[in-house]
Amino acid sequence: MTNTHSDDPATRRLSCGLVLRVREDDCDVLLGDGRPLTARFATRFPTPRTERVSPGHLVAMAVPGDGIETVVWRWYDAVVLGEEADQVRLWEPAHGEVLATPRSSYVPGRPGTRAYLSAGLPGADWWVAGPATGEPGDADVDLADVERLYDEHDLWDTL
Repeated sequence: MTNTHSDDPATRRLSCGLVLRVREDDCDVLLGDGRPLTARFATRFPTPRTERVSPGHLVAMAVPGDGIETVVWRWYDAVVLGEEADQVRLWEPAHGEVLATPRSSYVPGRPGTRAYLSAGLPGADWWVAGPATGEPGDADVDLADVERLYDEHDLWDTL
């Protein structure tokens, strides 16, 4: 899953990876093609990072002008507890139970299944996207919305 930033002739792309190990300044990530790599965190990524990012989290990465893979976003791997009206109740270790608004990619799952959970995109406190997968290339998440957030707030130059 990639998306293109159309305003930049160098064409920025977002791609997904699964976190394997976390350090404060960077993390080891498994790419969709099975390659592991070390990616730094964007400067705007909140700290302490070792408390906010864990193995199994899905991350969005960009490659800025210096060519170094950079983590710009993170989705939690959360457990579906059930649905309530137009919300989905999930459990995630760092946040406990949360109610999330489903993204268009959300496929209702029975309690006990896993889905990607995120916060920070406009429109809801929490969002739930597609089902959690073991393959980052198969993740159905809101990359276009993350890219739009970076576009609208001129965040690309802060990587």
